[in-house]
Amino acid sequence: MPFLGEERILKKPLIGICPLWDKKKNSYWMLPEYMEGIEKSGGLPVMLPLTSDETAIGQIAGLCDGFLFTGGHDVSPEIYFETPLTDKIDTCPERDEMETVLLKQVLKADKPLFGICRGLQFINAALGGTLYQDLPTQYNGAVHTQKQPYDVPFHANKVIKGTPLFSLSRSEQIQVNSCHHQAVKNLSSKLKPMAVSEDGLIEAAYMPDRKFVWLVQWHPEALFAKDKLSQKLFRSFVDSCRK
Repeated sequence: MPFLGEERILKKPLIGICPLWDKKKNSYWMLPEYMEGIEKSGGLPVMLPLTSDETAIGQIAGLCDGFLFTGGHDVSPEIYFETPLTDKIDTCPERDEMETVLLKQVLKADKPLFGICRGLQFINAALGGTLYQDLPTQYNGAVHTQKQPYDVPFHANKVIKGTPLFSLSRSEQIQVNSCHHQAVKNLSSKLKPMAVSEDGLIEAAYMPDRKFVWLVQWHPEALFAKDKLSQKLFRSFVDSCRK
């Protein structure tokens, strides 16, 4: 006999979330906003182990209905075959290794994927794109890191017509928060842009030949409580994991 509530729980799509890494504490952890955004959108979030074991990740890819690639550390320039230009880059080799293996498995299985901040940057780099390693020094002194609180808009983005984000937002302009050190320089040929910042940076992209691969540069999890578009983004992702 199933325990009380099991039937209802099993109907929720299981969403694997890439973990955050704290080198000083030798631990991986999770911001509650990522999990709450999924939970409040009808999903069941689980934080993944920080492993690059292909067999283990293959099993994870089979178990989960969708995946959230979170924000966090800078992406290593080695991913897009460049050498570091500055010592300001703060990378996490463990995450780069894990997410490289996981991304291949997710795309092969065509499981839904939602990338936030680093998620956009990493997936773009892993698919052959490049990044601005240090945005302020490489892009006209651009400042895309706001001070707390992060649940308020920082700048506007132009939404590209004909994209999934335009269909979702029903607007040519949206207001977003911003907290990132790196950004897309050259977009992978496998991705299409969905939104551009006021100063010309790609702020959202998608993979047109996959079921659901949406990537955003801002942090909808921090805006979720107040912002309708952020709620729609999470809901669209979780809903895609049900099918």
